[in-house]
Amino acid sequence: MKKTLLQIDEVLYDELIAHLLPQDMQREEAAFLFVKGGRDDRQMVFRVVETLKLKRKDFARQANDYIEMDDESSAAVIKRAHDLEACLVEMHSHLGPWPAGFSLADRAGLRETVPHMWWRLQRRPYLAIVVANGSFDALVWLDNPKVPCSLDGLLVGETVMKPTNNSLTGWR
Repeated sequence: MKKTLLQIDEVLYDELIAHLLPQDMQREEAAFLFVKGGRDDRQMVFRVVETLKLKRKDFARQANDYIEMDDESSAAVIKRAHDLEACLVEMHSHLGPWPAGFSLADRAGLRETVPHMWWRLQRRPYLAIVVANGSFDALVWLDNPKVPCSLDGLLVGETVMKPTNNSLTGWR
């Protein structure tokens, strides 16, 4: 089985974490990474080509335990990924001191969103990451829009960060 990695520059990673987990965090925040993947016999590596940090105006609903993008923003994200011929990585944050993992609402949303994105973006892989203070979890849909696999690591500079893998168990 191949390893799946997401490679991100250290400065960009720090900027994303500052956006997703601000000091005065009161609501979940979100961002998208537009990535291109390269495969070889050993691994699949996704590299960031562009980012989009969502703003308050991009949400239909933004609370401390739930976010939902508005239709216009969602369409713009899909169009940009299509124009770049890129895969999408959705990232969002969770409040609280707990280890990162996708909530039941997140899972329900992903079960609906991923097949739609898979179709709209011509069967390109889709990645989802949730960050919390001190940890992250990730799911990757490489070959099937209904069956995720784990991300083996987030390559930040020379450091490989491992997800909690709290969400893959019980997905099916």
